Amino acid sequence: MPINVNNPEADALTRKFAKIAGVSITDAIVIAMKEAIDRRRNSETPLQTAARLREKHGFALTEQAKEPLSKAVFDEMWEDD
Repeated sequence: MPINVNNPEADALTRKFAKIAGVSITDAIVIAMKEAIDRRRNSETPLQTAARLREKHGFALTEQAKEPLSKAVFDEMWEDD
């Protein structure tokens, strides 16, 4: 399946990376995408992301917050007025 790059910056960066790595343009794209996916996947766990966001926005994860809500709470949300 062909990839058509119409963005001059993307084209230039791909060609620059291919030259630096000494590979074809196709291989450069594959390498770059694998590295980007690995970086994203391994940058932080979902728990670390949640902790970072709680800290950023000033929320504390209390013992009460860890308790699941009762069925009555959910039932109340869906009651017709």
